[in-house]
Amino acid sequence: MSDAVHSHDHGYHEEGAHGSFRSYMIGFGLSVILTAIPFWLVMSGVLNDPQLTGVIIMGFAAVQVVVHMIYFLHMNTRIEGGWSFMAMMLTLVLVVIVLSGSLWVMYHLNANMMPHADMDMSAMRNMSEMP
Repeated sequence: MSDAVHSHDHGYHEEGAHGSFRSYMIGFGLSVILTAIPFWLVMSGVLNDPQLTGVIIMGFAAVQVVVHMIYFLHMNTRIEGGWSFMAMMLTLVLVVIVLSGSLWVMYHLNANMMPHADMDMSAMRNMSEMP
């Protein structure tokens, strides 16, 4: 049989190259840094505002996702005619919708279901002990 019959190409041409050792090490170094900084922020308590700390950690997480996609998954606009990039963009949009919706629901559940700060907790305990 000819080589064309036994070819394992199946019509797919991968235009993007796999990473080199150097690119993997750059990705690894960036991942370590992007993990260590938020860890340090939380453990040292440098920022006294928990909401600001959370926003900064989410920013570092977003940057780390991009680093992983570029250096480890080798995603770019040239692979598979741009279809993998379009699938990635759809996935990112869906993740943003799900995360923002979840945060919105949790915030409103906390604001509407938890006792208000102005209510004294001892008064609530006294109310529960009454016959």
